[in-house]
Amino acid sequence: MKKNERRHRILFVCMGNICRSPAAEMIFRKMIRDTGRENDFTIDSAGTIGFHAGKAPDTRMASTLRARGYEIFGGARQLREEDLDHYDLIVTMDDENAKDVADLVTSPEQEAKIRPLVSFCTRYDATEVPDPYYGGQKGFDHAVALLEDGCTGILAEFPA
Repeated sequence: MKKNERRHRILFVCMGNICRSPAAEMIFRKMIRDTGRENDFTIDSAGTIGFHAGKAPDTRMASTLRARGYEIFGGARQLREEDLDHYDLIVTMDDENAKDVADLVTSPEQEAKIRPLVSFCTRYDATEVPDPYYGGQKGFDHAVALLEDGCTGILAEFPA
C-alpha cells in the first residue's frame, strides 16, 4: 500500500458472530497475511444480534478451521450503526443478515457497501452461506469452502 492510501475496511456479518462471520474474518486474515498485504486492510466481523457478544467462535467451526490451518481468535460482537459508515465493504452471509443490516441503513452510500459473500464466489454457485450451527460436520465443511471461495474473490477485488 502506498503511503497516502487508506486501508480497505471490510466487515463480515452473520447472525450471532460465532460461526460464519468470524470464520470469514480468520480466512481473509490468513489470505492477506500469506500475500503480505496485512497493511492494506482493516478486517472485523459482527453479528446482527447481540446474544453471543463476548463469546469465542463456535467450537465446531474452530475445529473445522484449525484442521485447515487457520488461527482461531476473537470474540463475538453485535453490529453497530456506526459500522455502516466506518467500513467500505459489509459482507453478509445470507439474505436475513443482509436485510438486518439494510434495516440500519440511513443513506445510499451505506446501502451500496452491503454485498453477499456469495457474490464474490467463483467456484461455487450458491445463493447464501448456510448457517451450519444446527447441522453436522458437512455443514461446517461446506460453509468454510464457500467462505474460502468468497474471500478469494474479495481479495481479487482489491489488487495490490
